[in-house]
Amino acid sequence: MSTQRAGIALTLAVWLLLGACPLLVGEWRLSQLAQITSYGIFAMSLAFLWGQTGLLCFGHAIFFGTGAYMMGLITKGMLPGVGDATVTGLLAATLLSALVALIAGMLVFRGRGLSGAYFAIVTLAAAVIAERAASHSRLIGGFNGLLDVPPLRYVGGPSRVELLAPVPVYYVMLGAAGLAYGLLLWLERSPVGTALRAVRDNEQRTAYFGFDVSVYKTFTFTLSGAVAGFAGGLFVTQFGFVSPALIGVPLSTEVLIWTALGGREVLLAAFLGALVVRSVESVLSEALGYYWLLALGVLFVASVVIFPRGLLGRLLALPLPRRMAGRAEPPR
Repeated sequence: MSTQRAGIALTLAVWLLLGACPLLVGEWRLSQLAQITSYGIFAMSLAFLWGQTGLLCFGHAIFFGTGAYMMGLITKGMLPGVGDATVTGLLAATLLSALVALIAGMLVFRGRGLSGAYFAIVTLAAAVIAERAASHSRLIGGFNGLLDVPPLRYVGGPSRVELLAPVPVYYVMLGAAGLAYGLLLWLERSPVGTALRAVRDNEQRTAYFGFDVSVYKTFTFTLSGAVAGFAGGLFVTQFGFVSPALIGVPLSTEVLIWTALGGREVLLAAFLGALVVRSVESVLSEALGYYWLLALGVLFVASVVIFPRGLLGRLLALPLPRRMAGRAEPPR
């Protein structure tokens, strides 16, 4: 019981600390933290897919990049008749990424479906194809991508006002992260989450007890893709650009590292894994030069072997509700 209470206390402490960051750090550091918060949301989307359903996706950046491109196209006014509002862009980014994930899920999970290494290889190949396709598409800027994407903005009277001050931007990004976290955590604690963990732990037995495994996998894939697209839409408002690299293998690999280092079974651990790794990248690159990627890779391998639940997974794990305790898979 003490471990469970510690997990709840640490979770609350982390969110309180994040909320107090404007009082603890300078404006430049706060703006950096706001920027990488989108990566944290992205990592949570993969943690929900990988940690809850056991689906290791090597092409998760496809959905992140799709959301980023859609957000850029809309806010730059490149799609006639749609408008250029931030809310419209975020909604379109989320829905389009969800649609792409839904179609992909219906294809790869139909019948017996793909799982394990086969699913990972197919998603890796899809990421390579998506990156090449984006590089040769004139509509989305080809190799150069889309530049000068507007920042977050809201409508005030007849004119649009851009949201540039570090503190409001940070709280908007933190609120978006809290929204994604709350939704995914609620699903984890619901009967749907119990079924997803059953699929992860014993897919054949779950199907034997009458659960349609393909439906649960497709649902998780779609929701995870939607959250990743939402993160991509937020990303482009912070960095002001989107390029084919955001939809291919490199970013898909990076998010796997963030999630594994933090803890793939715990949403907040994956979120913090992304924030910490992205924050220390500049320090590592300055200290180790070209070898910083090697150091990060070694840390990733060590964490997977020594800490299979991640560096923060055990600390931030929340207890399941009493009615779900011991029901991670269907009864034997």
